[in-house]
Amino acid sequence: MGRNAIYGAGSLGTVLGAYITKNGGQIDLINRNKAHVEALKTSGARIIGTVDMTVPVTSYTPDEMSGKYDIILLMTKQLFNKEVVTTLNDFLSDDGVIVTLQNGLPEPGIAEIVGTHRTVGCVVEWGATLSAPGECTLTSDPASLSFHMGRMDGITDEKFNEVKALLELMCPVHEEENLIGARWSKLLINATFSGLGTVVGGVFGDVSENKDAAKVAVRCMKECIDVGHAAGAKFAPVQGKNITALFYYKNALKRAFATFLIPIAMKKHRAIEPSMLQDLKKGKPCEIDAINGIVCEWGRKCGVATPINDKIVEIVKKCESGELKPEAANIKLFDDFLK
Repeated sequence: MGRNAIYGAGSLGTVLGAYITKNGGQIDLINRNKAHVEALKTSGARIIGTVDMTVPVTSYTPDEMSGKYDIILLMTKQLFNKEVVTTLNDFLSDDGVIVTLQNGLPEPGIAEIVGTHRTVGCVVEWGATLSAPGECTLTSDPASLSFHMGRMDGITDEKFNEVKALLELMCPVHEEENLIGARWSKLLINATFSGLGTVVGGVFGDVSENKDAAKVAVRCMKECIDVGHAAGAKFAPVQGKNITALFYYKNALKRAFATFLIPIAMKKHRAIEPSMLQDLKKGKPCEIDAINGIVCEWGRKCGVATPINDKIVEIVKKCESGELKPEAANIKLFDDFLK
């Protein structure tokens, strides 16, 4: 087995690294958070929530990195991708690959730096939060964990299967022929439940199980689908479910049915806390421009109006600046769109 790393081993990366290590894989967990790295080094990765385990792991800060890696799983925020990926290029072996497990549509920008033949895209279908240095809470049902992975031009079957085998040390990996479609499907989920979850200062369930928030959510989903279709994307199924068939509507009756389905569809992931909300709580900039902002950007390119996503971006940016705080009352800011 080759030499592998998770770069940006925060909440998701620590959980993934713990599973890979526990099940016999080799992986270095790399993170800028010195307290987190020190805790991982001294006490191992403690994973709580829907599971309970402590796993000894190998962890470094970026300045402690050395040598070359065959697979680098990229799990940082996209805000600094140009700088980060340029740096990581020096740590890739001759046939090494960067596997982006980030939100949004990150593959084209990464491929510009390292080449399509070194870029793999992977959609994460589960959630976690960083509870304390060295400790993460898995917030998804263990039975519902999965990855959807696709390749760009030039990735060999051998390399693809090597990455797949590494990730399967945690949970099932579904090969995704339609990588862009899978990205748009995950973007739809994130824009809706991470975006609105951040707006209301809560978890996915605070969006899906709240009557007023669910009404906004179904409109957000429709905007994402309209923009994705206009951009030429064919939405991929999410954990076997055709989300466009379930949630797209053209009349009030279908919209009411789609709204009714939301809490059922999100039940296994109701406890996920948006990473954007986690960032706001820590006073850090969040990824709103790479999530809802991407929907708005493609909407402008394709001539599709995105008032709900525009409003989510506006509110989250006001939360970043301190003008607003993430709280349930913010859902009332969408009232004009529900008339």
